[in-house]
Order: sequence, then structure tokens, then C-alpha cells
Amino acid sequence: MAYNNNVMFVRYQLLSKLVRMWKNDELLGKIDRMLLDMYPRKRNPKGRCCIYKERAVMKYKTMAMLGFDMSDEVDEGERLSSYVQRMLDRDMPDDKRGILSVMDEACSSCVKINYEITHLCRGCVARPCYTNCPKDAITYDREGKAHIDHEKCISCGKCHQACPYHAIVYMPVPCEEACPVKAISKDEYGIEHIDADKCIYCGKCLNACPFGAIFDQCAVFDVLKRMKAGKQVIAMVAPSVLAQFGKPMEQVYGAFKAMGFTDIIEVAVGAEETTRRESEEFKERIEEGAPFMTTSCCPAYVNLARKHIPDLVKYVSTTASPMVYTAEYARSKYPDAVNVFISPCASKKAECREYDDVDFVLTFREVEAVLEGMEIDIDKCEPYTPSEVAGKDAHGFAKTGGVFTAVKNHLGEDVQGLVIADLNKKNIALLRAYAKSGKCPGKMVEVMSCPNGCISGPCSCSENGEATRNFDAELKKK
Repeated sequence: MAYNNNVMFVRYQLLSKLVRMWKNDELLGKIDRMLLDMYPRKRNPKGRCCIYKERAVMKYKTMAMLGFDMSDEVDEGERLSSYVQRMLDRDMPDDKRGILSVMDEACSSCVKINYEITHLCRGCVARPCYTNCPKDAITYDREGKAHIDHEKCISCGKCHQACPYHAIVYMPVPCEEACPVKAISKDEYGIEHIDADKCIYCGKCLNACPFGAIFDQCAVFDVLKRMKAGKQVIAMVAPSVLAQFGKPMEQVYGAFKAMGFTDIIEVAVGAEETTRRESEEFKERIEEGAPFMTTSCCPAYVNLARKHIPDLVKYVSTTASPMVYTAEYARSKYPDAVNVFISPCASKKAECREYDDVDFVLTFREVEAVLEGMEIDIDKCEPYTPSEVAGKDAHGFAKTGGVFTAVKNHLGEDVQGLVIADLNKKNIALLRAYAKSGKCPGKMVEVMSCPNGCISGPCSCSENGEATRNFDAELKKK
């Protein structure tokens, strides 16, 4: 586990606790007491005003783990056991609910104004902050120190740029700053909201929020209850699994079997079909005179094109992602089974809704919490090797440059390529320019939402250098 802040760790611990209660058949009977046990009266809260605030926030986090969000709350006094029963009774989670949602109760501490004047202000005679402010929002006290009238301030930043002492600081709202498409903004009460018409589900906001107020829709218990009912449940595991858990893959897959999965199918098998089809499509398009073609296996990027750069859509490959082809194969092999895609990606939860062959998506972070809750030790599990075998290039899809390399190797010829990793504001501007001009430095353009590709996805349980080391070590074995 490599969670780099306490918010992630608390979320992991909570889900593990709930899964342990589920394992012991205690979830329905003991969940109402859980918050009182976690936050007794004598406990001093860390980071919040009181234990009652902590309990309220944890209630909504628990609801999120059960597959609900705050829009499901009709009666504030409804017990958590009622939500457990609703989860048990439902056939499927509500697919009209947003993939990402903000928990109002936890979203209450970020600044509403982005600029503030510090004690470094020298009260200078030049007063560039005052003269450059377009709204007369700068005032001075008796000592000549400047202050910002936040009722007038529009957060334009001109005072920040003009101050010769750097006395005016910029205080970002972390989730807003992390969002590359401006899909998050405050309402009149200072609470952030995610605009579904703009959101590309890249998941950058999930880890950016310092208060853990943003959640992705969770289907952990929908999967577990199907396992408990004795249904066939197939784990379709993304190639980026090589970067997770820090254990040999045979042991990891053995742990997945111990969780209750009937079989494991590596999505690298579907990546081979994506490679074949994308190679053929690329060759055909270029021969017909297309200036370039981009990959299509990253759903966050596909959503970016659809929602924000419509001129780019015609350059995006129509080949489906490896998840789709793997799910088709799994459905043909196990017609009545429940297909669960396991990945480090929030946007796959959105893509899942477009295809009937994918029933649920779990993230590596969720799976790790389930293993902990079910008290499954990866090292002690019986090794398991999937029957389907895919090549090294197919597994390489998970890392930056992997898709381009697979297509290039499949074509067996030199291809002029361009790799864009990380959908930040700069790279989005580049893509917008390529779409508008119809010109691009590469013929084959690989685009991934995350900096190092899928191995650095927002819902990974290994991060940065550790993820790269794990991935490279396991890829050498292929």
C-alpha cells in the first residue's frame, strides 16, 4: 500500500472495516453502532470541529462505499442499516447517478477567495496592488497595510502579479486546480459541484481534495453479494496490475481467487485485439490521406474529445478499448457470469455503462481494501495462472508509449509517432490546436490521461517510482 496522505488511508481503512463486517455477517446488524465506536465522545477530532462533524462526514463516506451518494438521502435521520438493506435489495446501482460526486458535509473548509494579503505587506507608497485592482477591492489600515475586501474581489490575480514584495499569496482550491476542464466550481454556499456535462472522469480531483470530499461510485458490495450468492464472477484485470501490490502476479491472482472470483482473464488478451484492429485502422486512414490518428483506449481522453474538442473526434480511432474486447471474450466463455473489470481508473466506471458485457468496475484501491477486510494474505495464497496468455506488447499498454509501441511492432514498419501523457491544461491546448489546424507532429498519436499511463491511475495502490519498478520487473517475465 502506498497512500500518500491520510485521506486515502482513512478511506482504505473504512472500506476494509466494512468488508470485514460483511465477511462476518455483521454489516447489517452492527453498522449503526460503527460510527459511535469510531468516534466516542471523549475522542478529540483531528481536523474537524467536533466528533459530531466527524460522525456526519463518516456517515456519508460509508454511504459512498455502499454505492450511494448524498442525493440518495431523503431523511437525514435514516440509519446506515437502512442503506445496507437498500444495497442488498437492489439489483443494480443507479446508473443515472454521477460517476464522481462531492460530499457536501466534508466540502466546507476550502477558501472562497483565491487571494490574500500576508504580513509581508510593507505598506509601500507605490501601491501597485491598489492601482491595478479593477474592482477597488484593496483598502488600507491605519498602519498603511493593504487588505482585500472579499465582497468586491473577483480573484483576477492582478494584485498578486503587481506586488513587489510577493506579499499577496494565491490560495488555490485543490480540486478546481486539479481539474483540467473546469468541471468543478463552487455554488452560492461555497460547496463544490461537478458538472457532468464537462467532467471527463479523469479522477484527478479524487486525490486532490485534502478533505476526502470527492468520491467515485463504488460497487464493491454489489460484487461481493453476487459472490456470496454463488454466481460466477469473472475478474478482468487491466495490464496495469503489473504495477500493483508488489507481489508476483501468480500470487496476486491467487488472492483474487481467494476473494471469490471464479476465473481471472488478463485484459492484455483484449489489448492484442485492440492492437490488431487499431493497426489496420491506422494504416487505412493514413492511406486515405488523414493527417493523423489518435488512440482511443483511454476513456477520459475520449470524453475530452467528445465534450470539449469536437473537432478532434474525427481523428480519434474507432477501435474499442481492451476492456471491451476482453468482456466480449469473457461473455462468450462464461455466458451467465458477472464480468468485473479491475483497473486503476475512475473513467472506466463511466465507460462500463456504454457496454452490456461489462457489469461492474472495481479499482485496485478498492480490491486492496477488500483483501485486507477479508484477511487474505497475498503471500499465503495458492498461486494461480490464467489460461489465456498475451504477449509483452499487450501488457505494455499500461505504461506511457505502450500502445504506440504495440501498433508500431504489429505493423512492422517505422511509424512517425507522438506520445501525450497527462491531460493537463497545456496538453489539452496542444490537442485543441492539432484538431483545429489538422496538423500534428506525429501520424500515430497516443494519448493517456495520466502522466505515466495507466500505472499511475488515480485509483492505483502503488505510486510513482514504486509503480514503475513493479511494472518493469513483472513485464520482464512476459
